[in-house]
Amino acid sequence: MTATSPASASQKTRFANALAARPAPATGALVLGSGAVLWGVGLGAEGQSLGEVCFNTSISGYQEILMDPSYAGQIITFTFPHIGNVGTNDEDIEAHQVFARGCVLRCDITRPSNFRAAQHLSDWLRAKGMTGIAGVDTRALTRLIRDDGAPNGVVVNGDLSKAALTVAFEQASSWSGLTGLDLSKDVTTGQTYQWSQTTWSLKDGFGEMTAPTRRVVTVDFGAKLNILRNLAARGCEVTVVPASATAEEILSHQPDGVFLSNGPGDPAATGVYAAEAVRGVLDAGTPIFGICLGHQILAQALGARTSKLHQGHRGGNHPVKDLSTGKVEITSQNHGFAVDLESLPDNVEATHVSLFDGTNEGIRSIRYRAFSVQYHPEASPGPHDSHYLFDRFMELMDA
Repeated sequence: MTATSPASASQKTRFANALAARPAPATGALVLGSGAVLWGVGLGAEGQSLGEVCFNTSISGYQEILMDPSYAGQIITFTFPHIGNVGTNDEDIEAHQVFARGCVLRCDITRPSNFRAAQHLSDWLRAKGMTGIAGVDTRALTRLIRDDGAPNGVVVNGDLSKAALTVAFEQASSWSGLTGLDLSKDVTTGQTYQWSQTTWSLKDGFGEMTAPTRRVVTVDFGAKLNILRNLAARGCEVTVVPASATAEEILSHQPDGVFLSNGPGDPAATGVYAAEAVRGVLDAGTPIFGICLGHQILAQALGARTSKLHQGHRGGNHPVKDLSTGKVEITSQNHGFAVDLESLPDNVEATHVSLFDGTNEGIRSIRYRAFSVQYHPEASPGPHDSHYLFDRFMELMDA
């Protein structure tokens, strides 16, 4: 992670004042680059974790959120106060490790009360090596992010000595943030592999795809596992390739379609190599479906630009309008960058729009067989509003 200039005199003064006001019971802290320190109770693994502090408005699915590779480089503030009530288990996983840098909670972790719970969230965080803090005024922190944008911060659990907190402050105040960072290279698969597990059900658990009818290559920019399960559940033989795969490597698997996954970091940085590969797939005439970072990479390949949002979209309650049908779907989102609507070339059509702020949520190429959305159709924020997009991809491949 790159650094910029050292802290200003006003930042140092604010930090010194915060240290002087430390409450005696505090065992954890969130140190911001501005010099502010939010005190609380440390939880999870002991240590320090640097990241961009964001907020997520979901009231469920905290285990899946914490395991989403798109949160690499970020500290997640949960606006819902009661986190931990359903515990954790070995089925609701979205990656094989945790990529989020830390978590911030309002209340102490709730005791699990769910028949599927296998482990307390606090024990799970400790086992995954994630540092967190509870007892923070998350409403105030969310307002700060809303008004001023996502700050840099360091979550500290354990050593709250002046020396340790000073190191945390220096890291938070000097880090340049996520802009310009290609984090897909840190979360992508190291090698190509096959996937056949299908979606979970209460009666049968996970299934297995045994009779493929289509062949799909997924470019892993930080893919959530439920994406792969949804593709397999629709009869796709899924081959997962690294984010750095070239068009030739992707097409060597002779896919009926190519899926561009979600992922973390700045799409402009990842697009330096990924957009070229996508252009090669487009020119080959192979259908493409992208989500989240994959949506942004496809947009770049088609000639559009991306930019950083003021506070980002993260939660399970984001209304999006499908401009082709007029229907509104409630979506799950996690992104801090977006496609610039005004940069779309004439042969690219905007298909979806956010009803929160009017930002672009989907595109379709008029020239190529390719479309993408900014949100997560594999997630389940209550109803399965967005699952139709996978079926639309199947129809595009079958056409």
